[in-house]
Amino acid sequence: MIYSKIEHDRTSREIERQIELLILEGVLKSGDKLPGERELAKSFNVSRPIVREALAELESKRLLIAKHGGGTYVADVIGTIFAPPIVNLIGSNPKAKADYLDYRRQVEGITAAMAASRATKADKALLERIMVDMHAAHLEADPQRESAIDVEFHSAIGECTHNIILLHTLRSCYRLLSDDVFYNREKIYGGKGSREKLLSQHQAIFDAVMQGDSAMANTAAQNHINFVEQATREVEQMVDWSTISELRLAQREGKKKSRSSRAGSQIEPSKAPADDPTKS
Repeated sequence: MIYSKIEHDRTSREIERQIELLILEGVLKSGDKLPGERELAKSFNVSRPIVREALAELESKRLLIAKHGGGTYVADVIGTIFAPPIVNLIGSNPKAKADYLDYRRQVEGITAAMAASRATKADKALLERIMVDMHAAHLEADPQRESAIDVEFHSAIGECTHNIILLHTLRSCYRLLSDDVFYNREKIYGGKGSREKLLSQHQAIFDAVMQGDSAMANTAAQNHINFVEQATREVEQMVDWSTISELRLAQREGKKKSRSSRAGSQIEPSKAPADDPTKS
């Protein structure tokens, strides 16, 4: 249970504060569905009208969204520091990609170091479950699932810092990652030997955090981003090479068809007299 009984001052504002804190701390995430009014009233130990009033107020603050006949959900307010117009601009700017990876290299290192020194028993239990899923996805050789767990892993490391500002900054950063704004993660996972290297790097970050070694965690996180940067360049180079190769092939095939067409047009007139002897 993530909702606590309200022992004193049973007002809608107390419920609002509790749900607001759960959203701020990242316990409730965008898209999470809240229990129904009856269940919430029981959890908070208040009447349903008080719960209804609290939910309505939170909806007016755009923290919750009520879907007719479908329940109440946490609004998309987590990790939305970058507005869509800015995302479009930075996604099409070559320098922004380099700056993004440079930013991640520094912040991921600090984040991993903080996580190593602050992770609780529950944090470590969550990381263990994520690593089990990551290894399972690796065995299945499923790049799509691997890339999704990649984001989940880094988000969980951010949660281990127990720093609200860092948590939401990172979630905004990972929103760009999930949306493939700068590069396609599945293609990186599809690179030769990349899956094994990425798994090893995530394992190194995990081990450092579990051991509480901040220096090792910082180094492991920065090494990971260095590899992502290199792998991104290699993927882009392969795409460029493939594009040029396809253009060359298309050009040669076009010339071949053109020569065949010209040769056919030259042969056809000479056949006409022989095919029609009545005209002689």
